[in-house]
Amino acid sequence: MLKADLHIHTEYSMDCSMPLEQVISRCLETGINCVAIADHGTAEGALKMQDIAPFAVVVAEEILTRHGEIMGMFLKETIPSGLSAEQTISRIKAQGGLVCIPHPFDMFRKSALDSEVIEEVAEQIDVIEVFNSRSLLPGASTKAQVFAEKYGIPKSAGSDAHTPNEIGNAYIEMPEFNGKDDFLQALAKGKVFGRRTNPLVHFSSTWARLKKQF
Repeated sequence: MLKADLHIHTEYSMDCSMPLEQVISRCLETGINCVAIADHGTAEGALKMQDIAPFAVVVAEEILTRHGEIMGMFLKETIPSGLSAEQTISRIKAQGGLVCIPHPFDMFRKSALDSEVIEEVAEQIDVIEVFNSRSLLPGASTKAQVFAEKYGIPKSAGSDAHTPNEIGNAYIEMPEFNGKDDFLQALAKGKVFGRRTNPLVHFSSTWARLKKQF
């Protein structure tokens, strides 16, 4: 069985300073043996991680659309930010990737995809994140669970880690998989585990962003 944290950032994100090697080291410490590297606005770090990690790596990207963030999974290259939700989904599908909605219904997160848009694109969603360790309140997870059940969408979970100690705060225990179709089947059999991260950790992301800007 895999212990998969399906939402991790690296130094390739504008608000994170974790080198790839540090992510690998922490995963090995915590027993995480499958990750989705989903940096903001780039798949470059995930592609490099896939070459060096001693465990399964899903190449992902957290893409900021005009309506909020959408995660592309099993990507081959970076998808640009600033497109509409529909255009972004089309770009993901064109690469043979999967459409995942990260931290849905999170009212405290400005980057969360607009709830009305989530409903509009429901039939095109392949995966929905039902537990994100950085979400402050459980209400968002509850709404995501209900949405997943309503549309029969496989459920994902991730720490949304921007610092080493966050890795593994949320994960899916799931069977091993080979490729995206097998991944969806394995995910559907998975079980979500997770705990919420101390909100103070957001200061580390703000600090990392400021350091990169200046």
